[in-house]
Amino acid sequence: LILAQPHRSELPMTQPAASEDKAYLNRALETAVRLGLVALLAVWCFRIVEPFIIPLIWGLIIAVASHPGFVRLRSLLGGYRVLAGVVFVLIALVVLVVPAALLGGTIAHGAGSLVEAFDQGTLRIPAPPASVAGWPLVGEPIHEFWTTAAQNLESALLEVAPQVRATISWVLSMAAGLGLGLLQFIFAIVIAGVLLVQDEAGSRATCAIARRLAGERGVQFAQLAEATVRSVTRGILGVALIQSLLAGLGFLVVGVPAAGLWALLCLLLSVVQIGILPVTIPILIYVFAKVEPVTFILFLIWNIFVGTLDNILKPILLGRGVAVPMAVIFIGAIGGFITSGIIGLFVGSVVLVLGYKLFLAWLYEDEVADAPVQGTAGGKSGSGPEG
Repeated sequence: LILAQPHRSELPMTQPAASEDKAYLNRALETAVRLGLVALLAVWCFRIVEPFIIPLIWGLIIAVASHPGFVRLRSLLGGYRVLAGVVFVLIALVVLVVPAALLGGTIAHGAGSLVEAFDQGTLRIPAPPASVAGWPLVGEPIHEFWTTAAQNLESALLEVAPQVRATISWVLSMAAGLGLGLLQFIFAIVIAGVLLVQDEAGSRATCAIARRLAGERGVQFAQLAEATVRSVTRGILGVALIQSLLAGLGFLVVGVPAAGLWALLCLLLSVVQIGILPVTIPILIYVFAKVEPVTFILFLIWNIFVGTLDNILKPILLGRGVAVPMAVIFIGAIGGFITSGIIGLFVGSVVLVLGYKLFLAWLYEDEVADAPVQGTAGGKSGSGPEG
């Protein structure tokens, strides 16, 4: 009997079937309208908070990295959360923002002095040493251009006018970005203080979001993210920031022109794991030619201390290290700096390392399903071959 019955498509459409199809179309249309409204609302909300995304992310990173210290500070202050948050913000502003503001001011002052000396015709370039011409490959063109600049600076600048314009444009945009970055940094510290005061509520919300996104493994992914952010922030960014600030203060004390610019270069090189020696060695040569021997010796000792400081701090702050290639940190730092300025230098490396670790954890989830995720800084977290 079943085989003898015609297929439904061969039967004339009855009234109930037409009603079902109409109801299905109505539900599909209603779902599409709802999804469109939700997407519109999401895009609208994103456009509203877009200017604050970088400070919010950086504030969250600071809060995660400094939470253990905040807990100790709160216990010292008798458990008062708000008081501990206010003290944390004040300490962070004094320790980080004040030196950064002092060093940033030297960039504008140095640029202004350079432009003024050029306009008045008092800017002079010393003649190159004869040994420069003997450098392999690049010695002759460098010696020739240097000699031209020493004899007639304007003529030498005309030869490289396009490059000079591009460099000046980049320096001006970077100087403008430093001011905006400093304001974002202050805002991020305030955000971090608020998040630390509400740390318990934030922990519950993070676990709830992680469970919704990744099920039962969501909490382990959240712990992995916390450990990764804390390790990178303390062991890489923290050490780089400390080194660059100390180096910049040394430049400032001995009167190095544009000390803030050299401190920024030290920060950039330290974040990408090159070190500050490419900046400090030429500055040591300059200081040796300009200051008294005693001052130079003290400055040399200071730079040796600052240059080797990462060998002391990294084992303490980073623990056993972050199992990620240096290329990931390099790309994250440079890309973040290009797209988001000085704050992006920090945020980019942390976010890219976090994405890399979470991707490995997802990729090798079956292999490490039973392995616990450590939540301490610098601990390996069982995310694939590297964990």
